[in-house]
Amino acid sequence: MSACGGDTLGVATTVVNVTPTNFATIPPVASTAPGTTTTLPAGAVGSEQTYVVQQGDTPLQVANKYGISLTALLAYNALVSPAQFPYPGETLKIPPQAVAPAATTAPAPGTPTGATTAPSGAVGPGCGTRPAGTYTIQKGDSFYAIKTKFCVSYQALLTANNWPDINSVVLLPGQAINMPAAGS
Repeated sequence: MSACGGDTLGVATTVVNVTPTNFATIPPVASTAPGTTTTLPAGAVGSEQTYVVQQGDTPLQVANKYGISLTALLAYNALVSPAQFPYPGETLKIPPQAVAPAATTAPAPGTPTGATTAPSGAVGPGCGTRPAGTYTIQKGDSFYAIKTKFCVSYQALLTANNWPDINSVVLLPGQAINMPAAGS
């Protein structure tokens, strides 16, 4: 028979007296993870801005104007789709990583702008020496029409705009696209 509090399993036990003041302080754990740093792109505005939507603005035009993706612009403004784009006169928030737009004069519709490189001479029969830049899609434009008008290949258009293939892209009037140099 075993008495109350006795050894019932044949194992010796030690009783430790625990009191409210009997505790150990454990120091906080120091992180070994590298610190987080945020690097903004060159020319970034660095703080949130607002943009007043103008008549004729499209979500993609505004995103391109500030050098951010359409997804980033919509998400920063808590918009789920481009269909929720504000009406003219309403404001949008522009995220800090956006690049300040350059003050330029508006080009004539349908002409490439923003030259970045210029070939040294004519690059093909009838192609001229048009440098790379951007182009605003006009009503009725197709990939074939753009390819023919600007003397570029389908592959050059895909590469310049980071598109996987022509079948996955919809061209919308007012949309700005990157235009490779003539003959590319």
